[in-house]
Amino acid sequence: MKVITLFLTGDVMAGRGIDQILAHPSLPELHEPYVKNATTYIELAEERHGPILKPVSDDYIWGEALSILNKIHPDLRIINLETTITTSNDWEEKGINYRMHPKNIGCLTAANIDCCVLANNHSLDWGRAGLIETLETLSNANIKAVGAGKTVVEAQAPAIFPILNKGRVIVFSLGDPSSGIPKSWAATWNQAGVNFLGNPTEMLETLKMQIAKIKQPLDVVVVSIHWGGNWGYEIDHKERSFAHELIDKASVDIVHGHSSHHVKGIEVYKGKLILYGCGDLINDYEGIGGYEQFRGDLGILYFATIESETGNLSSLKLVPVKLKKFQLQRLFGSADNSDNDDDALELLEILNREGKEFGTQFVRAEDGFFEMRFMRALYYQ
Repeated sequence: MKVITLFLTGDVMAGRGIDQILAHPSLPELHEPYVKNATTYIELAEERHGPILKPVSDDYIWGEALSILNKIHPDLRIINLETTITTSNDWEEKGINYRMHPKNIGCLTAANIDCCVLANNHSLDWGRAGLIETLETLSNANIKAVGAGKTVVEAQAPAIFPILNKGRVIVFSLGDPSSGIPKSWAATWNQAGVNFLGNPTEMLETLKMQIAKIKQPLDVVVVSIHWGGNWGYEIDHKERSFAHELIDKASVDIVHGHSSHHVKGIEVYKGKLILYGCGDLINDYEGIGGYEQFRGDLGILYFATIESETGNLSSLKLVPVKLKKFQLQRLFGSADNSDNDDDALELLEILNREGKEFGTQFVRAEDGFFEMRFMRALYYQ
């Protein structure tokens, strides 16, 4: 049996404070209501956990995640990049604007990221010029971008990855207005923008036709969707219905959802994986209070192994992590594990509580990973 292992994450927000600790920080000026300088986010994090020795190396932010990635060696690495990579000063008046200096692209290549999905509510934070520079910077770094483009044709086009002797992975990226993406950001025939999910019925038909034209035997199709608000565990019935329709009608194998700042419930529907909300992975929120009950400070590295022949989920391993001094630290087995086991167990409890309605359950494996135990009745519904 041929299988493909994917590394998936939620939001990677490498702008603002993260950008400021790297070797080539952007101008720190911000246009937020309360914070006017990006270095403030560094100061808040340092107040919480101690000094960060700046500038940091390109691989710094990934911390212990790098050894895990090297150990598992996934076939493909996909992140939701919620940061423009630009020197543009054409900022959008929207409250929060993320950008990373193009010379800091090494923080993505250090983790061998293959694909950045860009149909989200930060891709045009620094205008269309900023988006175009982001696309060019990623391309120059041999990282494929999907979900945004100079035209609607480019924004709707998938990224296709041949996996040696295993088949291909085809990735689409959609941005839903429920996540805060304005309709004006939608790509058009003559204007750069994102692949905007305005009408679910029309988008479903578009994806159905696109996938029917290109899907071959052994292809695994991923649809990555930025949807929903930042906080709250409840999953909108429209999101669940759309995810099921993508699988039933468009031959999608994985629905990769993100936008929530915390992890949400996970479903396996007819053998296919649905991640409704992957949570944040990398951000500069370390010293910011509020919404503590959702444990947005805890993140997950998702490793999904898929059967090439069927597109069905073979196994799902999750690695619980936490940012400390803007660097990922695994919760079980960390070099500094004072409170990490308790955090990991709380995250496991959240996953099982929120997965109960879907019949999904996770247990702690010997290596400290969380492994899914399939509920057979739901798996084959």
